[in-house]
Amino acid sequence: MVENKITRDEEEVPIVPPLKVIDHKTINKRFGWWSAVVLLESYGRKQVCFYLWQKKPEGGWKRKQKFAVHNQQDWALIQEAVSPMIENLT
Repeated sequence: MVENKITRDEEEVPIVPPLKVIDHKTINKRFGWWSAVVLLESYGRKQVCFYLWQKKPEGGWKRKQKFAVHNQQDWALIQEAVSPMIENLT
């Protein structure tokens, strides 16, 4: 028996042109908050962005935070800084 559940990534992320969404992965979506990682193209350049949206009372989503990673060197620096701290999350 197949359940009729909506997966976390079926809803399109609330990003509008001129930004073009290439791919996305929802991290969390509950209690009126939605966080996702999005690969997008912005004015001809690709970037990976971490988004946080809040549900609006009248419906839809409002962006609250956005953090962009523009290149692999920046990502390496972020990983180097975060990895030792993650080990403390026990």
